[in-house]
Amino acid sequence: MSIGLIGLISPITSLALDTELHGFVDGRVGTRTQNDAYEEGRSLSEIRAQLDALTYFDWAELQTRADFVFDDLAEDRGKVDLENGDGFIDLREFNLLFTPIDIMDVKVGRQILTWGTGDLLFINDLFPKDWNSFLLGRDDEYLKAPSDAVFASLYPALGTIDIAYMPRMDADRYIDGRRISFWNGAGIAGQNAVIDADRQDQWFQDHEIALRFYRPVLGYDFALYAYHGFWKSPQGMTTPAGPAFFPHMNAYGASVQGTLGEALINVEGGYYDSRQDRSGTDPLVPNSEARFLVGYERELAKNLTGSVQYYTEWMMDYDGYRSGLALPGTGRSEIRQVATLRLTKMLMNQNLILGLFVFYSPTDRDAYLRPNATYKLNDNWQITANANLFLGEDKHTFFGQFEDNSNVNLGLRYSF
Repeated sequence: MSIGLIGLISPITSLALDTELHGFVDGRVGTRTQNDAYEEGRSLSEIRAQLDALTYFDWAELQTRADFVFDDLAEDRGKVDLENGDGFIDLREFNLLFTPIDIMDVKVGRQILTWGTGDLLFINDLFPKDWNSFLLGRDDEYLKAPSDAVFASLYPALGTIDIAYMPRMDADRYIDGRRISFWNGAGIAGQNAVIDADRQDQWFQDHEIALRFYRPVLGYDFALYAYHGFWKSPQGMTTPAGPAFFPHMNAYGASVQGTLGEALINVEGGYYDSRQDRSGTDPLVPNSEARFLVGYERELAKNLTGSVQYYTEWMMDYDGYRSGLALPGTGRSEIRQVATLRLTKMLMNQNLILGLFVFYSPTDRDAYLRPNATYKLNDNWQITANANLFLGEDKHTFFGQFEDNSNVNLGLRYSF
């Protein structure tokens, strides 16, 4: 069936004079490297066909991008949930871009939003993420989940102002236990204790607003950020027995990025104001936090690049947090630290790309390794292999909780 589909669509470069059509067919299989008592041995078994159409009008551009998915591990393939990405279709983008005045662009509809300077570390980027896709080994593009939003960019003389308004909260596609086991505060859980969170979903009431102002100064890009909304994953509990919910949160931050010699450097910080527990005394609501990262990237040799980052999370009112732990000794550190390393090597006229990304936390004593290889057979076909390997001394730490979810994957993609 997929071969017939490829034969049908491969000659197509446009649907009409003013429409461009691209896409791919991607098949992936994966397996856990060890037994997980709460999840299946297979981590991935799916085929997805993505169609990406861009239609040009005299006054606007219409972007449509959708994945048509056969997921052999899905619980209910016929049930479509565009918020969670469940079912046979995942609508990634459907938006209209236009310019109402000379100094303003507006994009309305479903879109992928992102900003900030971190590499797989996010402080001021509080747009939704798909953590299941990321940890299971799908392509990196699926880490960013779509938002239903109005996004406006203004270009006055003093700099650029970006405004994102989400009329209803766009939550992360968070770890809920259906595909990945996790630490639930009392032990490791998975399909035996799936999280069914109360989602704030009232249009124009449970909304989010994100702002960014940036401008170049002396060759460096400076940015200020503000956000009004919610914690993106259900980190709050209405009672000790549940259900989980998304507490209210504001965030404020800044970043700078530019070159230093032959290297690219970035610094970013932010403060998360947990509005429902500013005193830090409610054990059922996350405390406020300050977050910071610094990054450095440069070419190490021909066709070899490397980058490092240092990242911290500093919890406010830590004593109150510790006193409310259900199991003493299982809490996080007051100042959680993470170091990252990325290496990318290109070989065989850049047709073979080898990569490694490592997260390591000296405070949690855990790590997450992401080796990957991509080989481009020709202009259309490519093979990928990757792994998600988790290590940790304790089951309650951020990466340690996923140790039984370690997996390896193989993929084949046809692009057109």
